[in-house]
Amino acid sequence: MTLQQPETGAAPPLVGDGYAAAPAPYAGGFVPETGKRNPTARPFLRTWLLTGVIGTGFLVLALIVALYYGSTLGVSTTLLALLVAILPLGIVVPTFLWLDRFEAEPTKHLVFAFLWGALAAAVLAAFLNTTAMAVFQGATSPEEAMATTAVFVAPPVEEAAKALAILLIVWFRRPEFDGVTDGMVYAGMAASGFAFTENIQYLGRAYEMGGGEMLAGTFIGRCLMTPFAHPMFTILTGIGIGIAASTRSTALKVLAPLAGYALAVLAHGLWNLAAVTGGEGMLLIYLGIEMPIFAGFLALIAWARRREGRLIGRYLSPYAAVGWFTPAEVAMLSSMPRRREARVWAKANGGGRALASMRAFQDAASELALLRQRMHHSAADAHAIASERVLLDTLVARRAEFLGRPLV
Repeated sequence: MTLQQPETGAAPPLVGDGYAAAPAPYAGGFVPETGKRNPTARPFLRTWLLTGVIGTGFLVLALIVALYYGSTLGVSTTLLALLVAILPLGIVVPTFLWLDRFEAEPTKHLVFAFLWGALAAAVLAAFLNTTAMAVFQGATSPEEAMATTAVFVAPPVEEAAKALAILLIVWFRRPEFDGVTDGMVYAGMAASGFAFTENIQYLGRAYEMGGGEMLAGTFIGRCLMTPFAHPMFTILTGIGIGIAASTRSTALKVLAPLAGYALAVLAHGLWNLAAVTGGEGMLLIYLGIEMPIFAGFLALIAWARRREGRLIGRYLSPYAAVGWFTPAEVAMLSSMPRRREARVWAKANGGGRALASMRAFQDAASELALLRQRMHHSAADAHAIASERVLLDTLVARRAEFLGRPLV
């Protein structure tokens, strides 16, 4: 594989909606710096303070969950259920990391979404569901109260609690949120965390009631047959929030998240109805409704990944027209198989350092394309233009490294 560098004239200042010509690169030319860190300690201090506050909050919630399970299930049963509940995460989490390959979200944000689902959303939903069940028990039998709560209360409560993780990331880290794919990824991570905590409860109760045999049956039913149940529901809300974040339409900004949430609640309610009816009703809904929905879910994930590749190609093409990329580079950057080929080529020609530079080049290109997409859907403010400049400088510098050109 051969990657060629662009050859154009010197670069005038970028102006947001325009595309400046790329600088003459590397052969005695100027390779720009990739940006400087803030020299003051305040951003660093604020980051650690915020991280400390969030970490402390999650630790407190973790202690609450541990104390609850320890008192109701016992320590040994809780530990056994926890170990078994970890297993489906090896199926679910990599799926959303695979979806997130073109423009990987910050690890800390993915961890936040998972912990929010596993702790904050789980505690909030448990409190509200338990309260609703207590209210219903005053008017109906315990069985009817449980069924009513499962079908009519748990879906809206749990889907809202999980969706809060996405809304918080959009609110506080808007530059990191690029649209539908990000909404699906964060929704999937939050739902995976929620399902993990919920599975501990179901698996622990199954073991207490029927020992290893019932534990195995519950594991097969919840962790192997339906590991994507909660993510399937919540990504509908994530898609709605992603559409709202990437449109200029005021109506869509309001209606898309509400529609996604409504569909998530409906799907969740149908699933819980199937579980409440049990027996033939459960099997009928599972085979006739949930399996087709799951097939559509997998197709949706594959479509979202291909769509993100096409978007990257679309928004990088104007930069190629003025010399920042070659057409071959744009083709490579918009295809995951070609990205892998480029990394293999870089490692074969320049070793580990060139491979790291190629990875950084690809990541910066994805960030640039999605930044341009955000600038297309909203005003290009000074921060966006400055970020664009830094990303372009980063691309030039990283290209020089994996091509083996000296930085001047």
